Amino acid sequence: TLCVTRRAMSTPPATQAVQCFGRKKTAVAVAYCKKGKGILKLNGSPIELVQPELLRYKVFEPVLLLGQERFQAVDIRIRCKGGGYTSQIYAIRQAIAKSLVAYYQKYVDEASKKEIRDILVSFDRTLLVADPRRTEPKKFGGRGARARFQKSYR
Repeated sequence: TLCVTRRAMSTPPATQAVQCFGRKKTAVAVAYCKKGKGILKLNGSPIELVQPELLRYKVFEPVLLLGQERFQAVDIRIRCKGGGYTSQIYAIRQAIAKSLVAYYQKYVDEASKKEIRDILVSFDRTLLVADPRRTEPKKFGGRGARARFQKSYR
């Protein structure tokens, strides 16, 4: 029993952290949001280096909408895989937005969480709600899901 009590005493206090995911088609991004000093990392590298450059603003939309000051108290680390680069960008932005809302709900207050949520939803609903559309499987008798081979009688 002495070992058990000693082990229980040595555990560090739990960190304030939440884990959320964003999805688009087959791309999945997992955001780990914890108390920190405003670091945003994607697969270990700074989020400012996201490629392609044309879609970089899409990743920054949650930050630009809510303001840098809301992200000052948290560190967000994102892992992303699957899908194409556009789908990954949309999954990443959804993961960032959802993780911040979850963090504010769990560790800050409900009023500020509601304010953040309303700002995000009024701008773009896909920042918090996943798009359920998926590709339809191909069937026989054609070259795609719906297209059929041409029919000829002679």
